[in-house]
Amino acid sequence: MALAPTPKVVLGSIAFLIFWVLAVFPAVPFLPVGRTAGSLLGAMLMVVFRVISPDQAYAAIDLPILGLLFGTMVVSVYLERADMFKYLGKLLSWKSRGAKDLLFRICLISAISSALFTNDTSCVVLTEFVLKIARQHNLAPHPFLLALASCANIGSAATPIGNPQNLVIAVQSKLSFGEFLIGILPAMVIGVLVNALILLSMYWRLLSVRKDEEDANTEVVAEEDVNSHRFSPATMSHFSSLNSQEWNSGLESVNVQYYPENMERVQGLRNRASVSETASEIYITPSSTLDSARNSNASKEGINGIHSQTWEENSPPKTIEPRDAQFMHSSEEKYNVSMKLKRILWKCCVYVITSGMLVALLLGLNMSWTAITAALALVVLDFKDARPSLEKVSYSLLIFFCGMFITVDGFNKTGIPSAVWDFMEPYSRVDCASGIAILALVILLLSNLASNVPTVLLLGARVAASAAAISKADEKKAWLILAWVSTVAGNLSLLGSAANLIVCEQAQRSSHLAYTLTFWNHLKFGLPSTLIVTAIGLTLVK
Repeated sequence: MALAPTPKVVLGSIAFLIFWVLAVFPAVPFLPVGRTAGSLLGAMLMVVFRVISPDQAYAAIDLPILGLLFGTMVVSVYLERADMFKYLGKLLSWKSRGAKDLLFRICLISAISSALFTNDTSCVVLTEFVLKIARQHNLAPHPFLLALASCANIGSAATPIGNPQNLVIAVQSKLSFGEFLIGILPAMVIGVLVNALILLSMYWRLLSVRKDEEDANTEVVAEEDVNSHRFSPATMSHFSSLNSQEWNSGLESVNVQYYPENMERVQGLRNRASVSETASEIYITPSSTLDSARNSNASKEGINGIHSQTWEENSPPKTIEPRDAQFMHSSEEKYNVSMKLKRILWKCCVYVITSGMLVALLLGLNMSWTAITAALALVVLDFKDARPSLEKVSYSLLIFFCGMFITVDGFNKTGIPSAVWDFMEPYSRVDCASGIAILALVILLLSNLASNVPTVLLLGARVAASAAAISKADEKKAWLILAWVSTVAGNLSLLGSAANLIVCEQAQRSSHLAYTLTFWNHLKFGLPSTLIVTAIGLTLVK
């Protein structure tokens, strides 16, 4: 493709540069509007500068990718409500045999959860668990945070739903879920093991020495605290420390919003507590005629068959016999058992639907509609207003993708990416080792300079077309190489992937063990790990 007219090339390059700066550095002083607004700004400039027409801009938005991304996010929200991620957190500390054992567990759980629930989601949820467990066992958090972020990136490479760039590749290449998994799974497994060994070799002494367990300033975290965390993909927020009064009020608001059926249970527990405080009887003394009327109305709606009557002022107090309190207690226990069974049944149904979605993907059904169908099945199964759950979806990420599709398509129409690829193509053929090495190096550099999703959008079709000229098998291999390298490239630096930034941000904001993961500390590990894991994986990608 020849270069477009000079004005179009210049203006398109300016629009793409603005998008790139705001996507890579979302808090730049001269325009701190963030990634999502930066993406929309780049898209708008492409249309205003007439690099592309409005109709071409709308056509550039890839709806199947957005549908797949939306469906997987909704499924993740319901899995979080079904305590899936709490169970993953428990696996981290269950019968732990020391720091090195914990490091391997973090690597393994992070990789598996990222392959199934996306790397960003896994990092949002597991960062807080890792920090709590590190504090509980008096361990330095640095190696564990690196293990979480790096293995989340490596593990996400194995499936089309593991990260956004894989979603793009799966839709554009038309590779089935099974073909994608089989092609990259061996590289992912070996990559996670090699990454863990690199971490062990670099931080062996740190993992062999515990902090002073007798330090008076160190507070051991209770097991219940380690295993209690909820997350929101839309805000990447977590709970901070709360006093008991704030916690009780917060718990009541959560029950009202998400589990309204539990409020009757909460009220019953309060009634039960008031009964137990007076041992054998409760004295109810009205303060006014208005209170008497209210008590009379409440008696008509009595709980579990217990009725009261209206008293006049200065009338003797009414007593509730111990047998009545015992009946209340029995009814409350039956209600608790019923609610617990319903909760267990609902959680099992969530896991069954999610497993069914994965099976359908493996069978080769349309990935986008499969994810959306599973999401809507969970919404219907919940049998309540879905707004609280749908509000947790990261709509800003969906909007970011829309703007990015338009911006990248406009930059493609300038002819610059095609001209660069025409120069690189003779040296980047996938049918020889040297060509694969050069192609991997180009993808690695571009993924860290322009981010991995724009790199896939810029190079994907060109790399695949070049490989298709050789053979159909080479075309498939080219797509898988692009998926592997662009994903693992995120481990090179702290800015290489959103998963790294999420771990860094969550660690800084943690109320349990705040820690700052610096750029250079990450680069010291990320550079050798990325080069070694990428090279080994290229030999295993089928």
